[in-house]
Amino acid sequence: MTMVDGWVDVHGHFTPPTTAQERIARWEAMREQRFMAPQPHYWSPESTLDYLDRTGIAMQMLSNIPAQHTELRNSNDYGAKVVGEHPSRFGLLAAVPTDDPEVALAEIERADTELNADGYAVSTAYNGVSLADERLEPVWAELDRRRAVVFAHPNAYLPPVLGHPVPLIEVAFETTRCVVGMLYAGVFRRYPHLTLILAHAGGALPALSGRLQLLGTEAWVPNPQRITRDEIRQHLGRLYLDTAASGMDASLAPALTMVPRDHLVYGADCGVPCSTDATMAANIEALRHSEVLVGDEADQLGRRALELFPAAARRRG
Repeated sequence: MTMVDGWVDVHGHFTPPTTAQERIARWEAMREQRFMAPQPHYWSPESTLDYLDRTGIAMQMLSNIPAQHTELRNSNDYGAKVVGEHPSRFGLLAAVPTDDPEVALAEIERADTELNADGYAVSTAYNGVSLADERLEPVWAELDRRRAVVFAHPNAYLPPVLGHPVPLIEVAFETTRCVVGMLYAGVFRRYPHLTLILAHAGGALPALSGRLQLLGTEAWVPNPQRITRDEIRQHLGRLYLDTAASGMDASLAPALTMVPRDHLVYGADCGVPCSTDATMAANIEALRHSEVLVGDEADQLGRRALELFPAAARRRG
């Protein structure tokens, strides 16, 4: 018996084909960064489909954001190939190289016209360039013009902090720093047609959103765009949050003080070594037995991504 019925996962990682030697090298590099994965990680469409079938997840949106431009383009190509082979089970969030606006704009266009991507994926800081960087104005303008859905994932290439692997807690603060930077840069004010999904229920941002509203417009806070308290509340409330590793009530409760209830979407964080079948199952169980969600809200958020990705919904049928 499956755990859920018809859910759509917005947070599915994938990896283009690699050799055994490459997987071992990446595993050893991860362990040097205090990420003590017990074995090399291997991803395939077949193993992912097996997981989706066993769990009852109808569809998964794939994303992967390599640090090098050539690898990123090749990864997007491979992701599109996987979707083409399994159009009713996968969607593609094409990676955008946000360290170079010109290259980013070209990849946005290519992802749409050649790869038929369902949306886009960005890193909070790609090769050291934050999403709040003013050089990205033309990128945000183009995504806003397209009314694009953009999935923002914390930078996966950060060094460990205080000896802890980055996926444990640092990703939560990386997301928070990025979004606060975008807020004060006026990105959300200028681009109201942009739909931004934050991984991991927005990290630490929901828990700090009240502090931002209370103190964020005080005279001692640099605020060159003169963002108002109401704007802080409104702009944060426009965000969508996925539930990857965040299905527990301790994570959902602050999330729902920041965004409307219909701005939660299901995310599994599938396809990376920090997620296992057991932890993803526990996350689903937490959602299904939540005391914060009411009625059939768990199933609603589980299927909500189909509203954000209409082309994927049509493929799903």
